[in-house]
Amino acid sequence: MTVKKQHPPISFEAALADLESLVGQLEQGELTLEEALQRFEHGVGLVRTCQNALQAAERRVAQLTERNGEPEILPFGDSAG
Repeated sequence: MTVKKQHPPISFEAALADLESLVGQLEQGELTLEEALQRFEHGVGLVRTCQNALQAAERRVAQLTERNGEPEILPFGDSAG
């Protein structure tokens, strides 16, 4: 039985930078099919990491802007306080 190593979570910024690098490599078209597939697979994981981070940030913003259990819509640019 093989044990998969647990990697520490990657930050949104690092995942996005890695994703941009992967896209550049794929766009150059110099990779073998197998290399391209491996990078694409890694890229899919990075996209999921970024999506999860954005969803978590959205939930935090929603929690911070709630008033009396209801979302409070604030115009962009208005300062609180």
